[in-house]
Amino acid sequence: MQRTYSFEFFPPKSPEGADKLRVVRTRLAEVKPAFFSVTFGAGGSTREGTWNTVMEIHAAGLPVAPHISCIGTTREQVAQLIDGYRAAGIRRLVALRGDPPSGAAGGAGDFRYANELVAFIRAEAGDWFHIEVAAYPEMHPQARSPDDDRANFLRKVRAGANSAITQYFYNADAYFRFCREVEAAGCTAPIVPGIMPITNFTQLARFSDNCGAEIPRWIRLKLAGFGDDKVSIRAFGLDVVTDLCERLLAAGAPGLHFYTMNQADAALALWRRLGLPK
Repeated sequence: MQRTYSFEFFPPKSPEGADKLRVVRTRLAEVKPAFFSVTFGAGGSTREGTWNTVMEIHAAGLPVAPHISCIGTTREQVAQLIDGYRAAGIRRLVALRGDPPSGAAGGAGDFRYANELVAFIRAEAGDWFHIEVAAYPEMHPQARSPDDDRANFLRKVRAGANSAITQYFYNADAYFRFCREVEAAGCTAPIVPGIMPITNFTQLARFSDNCGAEIPRWIRLKLAGFGDDKVSIRAFGLDVVTDLCERLLAAGAPGLHFYTMNQADAALALWRRLGLPK
């Protein structure tokens, strides 16, 4: 099995951030990932930042996968984006429902759900793009039930998605169960685990509370016990996430997708500890 290893960035919001990301990108490119993905904002300036970041990575000769989200996007805008990416020779997209901007009740757009976006991209571009979608082993926080969440995922695959990347998690059993259940429903698309390195407990707890990713109680208590000891937090975090990745790969996970937060050190430390290919 050819495993897929990839890294995720968000568009920088300042010239200094862009300079920093260039350094991070160069360091991560040395391990030859399958692709870099770039997240998509619902606002116009953020969306432009995605385009610019994607095109810069692509111009550097590196494989890149732009995110496209439903929130606040029209059919015309999506058609324009995919035409531009196709013209540039980009072959992979990440199609997501997305979340409304902070403080917004919702985003006016032509797509309500990611399966509609996937179907539209397929209708417009045929098989040009390899389309990734999101999966939620611990259930999307807005889903009504695990069964509904699983049905939503299957709709995305049946609409034309090639593979999926999960929300990050620290409970491998949730991932294994999700994969078994969708496979039993006929899904053969690879589901790549999303991996969040642990470097900052306060930030991680905030992200996790917002997105519904569970931090197991023993991990949360251990991290809280370190207080402001960043060295101990990172060392413990590296051990925990390495163990998680080893278990996932040993059980046949088709790769790993690292949420880098535009940082290189933690992802590269995991890469080395896992002995991943260079």
